[in-house]
Amino acid sequence: MKPDMFREPVIILVGLGFPAKVRTVMDAYRHLVEWPASMRDTAYSVALKACGAALRGEIEAETARGLFAAFAEKHDLLAPEPDIIAASSRRHDKDPHVR
Repeated sequence: MKPDMFREPVIILVGLGFPAKVRTVMDAYRHLVEWPASMRDTAYSVALKACGAALRGEIEAETARGLFAAFAEKHDLLAPEPDIIAASSRRHDKDPHVR
């Protein structure tokens, strides 16, 4: 496994709500650099600094992953877990009153 690879990807929603897997520190860094300047906050700064440190080998990739995931959660970017989506879909299929 490459040193900047995450053990598990962080799945975020991009564009019109399409899921994208962020698999490496570099992927996370690229996403952060493209984040609009007007929306940059402390969570953004911490995640960006962590990704930079991980790319330089100063911290572990998993540390940067955790901080990127926290940034994504704060900004409602995390995609729902696939098993939650499947369970919700099954519930909707069984009960015609659930929308």
